[in-house]
Amino acid sequence: MTKPLSEVTPNSWSFLRDAMIRPTGFREYDARWKYPEEINLPGMTALGLGLGTQMHRRGIAPVIAVGNDYRDYSLAIKNALILGLMQAGIQVKDIGPALSPMAYFAQFHLDVPAVAMVTASHNPNGWTGVKMGFDRPLTHGPDEMAELRDIVLNGEGVARPDGSYEFVDGVKEAYIDDLVGDFRMSRPLKVVCATGNGTASAFAPEIFARMGVEIVPSHNELDYTFPNYNPNPEAMEMLHDMADTVKASGADFALGFDGDGDRCGVVDDEGEEIFADKVGVIMARDLSKLYPGSTFVADVKSTGLFAADPELRKHGAKADYWKTGHSHMKRRVKEIGALAGFEKSGHYFLAEPIGRGYDCGMRVAVEICKLMDRNPDMSMSDLRKALPRTWSTPTMSPYAADTEKYAILERLVEKLVAKHAAGDSFAGRAIKEVVTVNGARVILDNGSWGLVRASSNTPNLVVVCESSESEAEMRAIFAEIDAVIRTEPAVGDYDQTI
Repeated sequence: MTKPLSEVTPNSWSFLRDAMIRPTGFREYDARWKYPEEINLPGMTALGLGLGTQMHRRGIAPVIAVGNDYRDYSLAIKNALILGLMQAGIQVKDIGPALSPMAYFAQFHLDVPAVAMVTASHNPNGWTGVKMGFDRPLTHGPDEMAELRDIVLNGEGVARPDGSYEFVDGVKEAYIDDLVGDFRMSRPLKVVCATGNGTASAFAPEIFARMGVEIVPSHNELDYTFPNYNPNPEAMEMLHDMADTVKASGADFALGFDGDGDRCGVVDDEGEEIFADKVGVIMARDLSKLYPGSTFVADVKSTGLFAADPELRKHGAKADYWKTGHSHMKRRVKEIGALAGFEKSGHYFLAEPIGRGYDCGMRVAVEICKLMDRNPDMSMSDLRKALPRTWSTPTMSPYAADTEKYAILERLVEKLVAKHAAGDSFAGRAIKEVVTVNGARVILDNGSWGLVRASSNTPNLVVVCESSESEAEMRAIFAEIDAVIRTEPAVGDYDQTI
């Protein structure tokens, strides 16, 4: 039986014997804990038993691919998870050290129904977690996570016979073959390859070399202490380092990857960061020429250009704005048969016939190189400057307690929907629609917008605004959103503002 955190503490006899799992580690679409403060090895075994039990309950064939990222404690945690899976009667296919997308690929390559990837993603050292899924290329969403949490915390895991273990070699090589195939660059290309000493260091340089791309190495030595910075292509520390390396080397652009390789960040030849949603528009423009009439999914934090860009409209592209979160986005891309999905955080979901629908930073790198090959007279900065100009805020996060944020958001959504229904103006313009799939995205008649939603991982609301007209309009949209937020006295200060 799993015990509450208060009954098991580190440096105690029970810590070596009993499962300790903090309930808050079960998030909307993956599981994440500080180790060993919030989960211990018996706790990870209990998680494996629970995951295996969930597979049996759902009628999933009892076979799973399991991998781990490159941190000094990840192997021990994976082995503890595997022990629980085997206890539940699951046949484990251990693919060894891996990127998250390599683990997702293994489901297809090994033809197994389930995956569990031990990773803390882009979190700093001291964190661990598991990304898991049953219905390839999908991963657990809120319903599956809630079910798993209850099985584990209520001690409902059931031991069964016939569990087994097999180490499967060669998956990395098959994954790289699947990514690159026989593609080779026909134009010279020099790319800064930034991996932050994380797991992608064992993959990205080899992938670029296979394509005939010259690389400028940037922290490509595996080192789980992360001596330079935490590999996270949303963090300014990594992006600034990438920009400095581009300027010093004269590279065509830089690509940076997070700790488990499912995200990709881009800095152009002028040292300018291109946020992932704008990279998505650049890619969608290129892909819509090859596949006219395609649908592209974007998360609600992303630019309005997916719907408004004249080039995308010319090729019949359709935009679908959906919930933020890699599991939500993967599911939506599959459900509506979209060609690709783009998330502002740097997750890209490239579906058939380009990719397999899961988020893969390496796949994005390959497709960006192909894009550049198809546009030999264009630089990355040319592609950026060709987009219609917009003015957008950073992602801003006013404090709202985890226990209150969803109730607060529900009231804010009601107020914003009421403004639309009443015909109220918003930042001096008419409201075209309010998209409520994930908070409220208020879209104006010129395509400008403002968003408020609840953070999935922290005690905050999330606010983003974008204007197609001017910085002044962007600020006016933020003022309107903020005025509604300030009707809720429990909402605190912003972490940053404009």
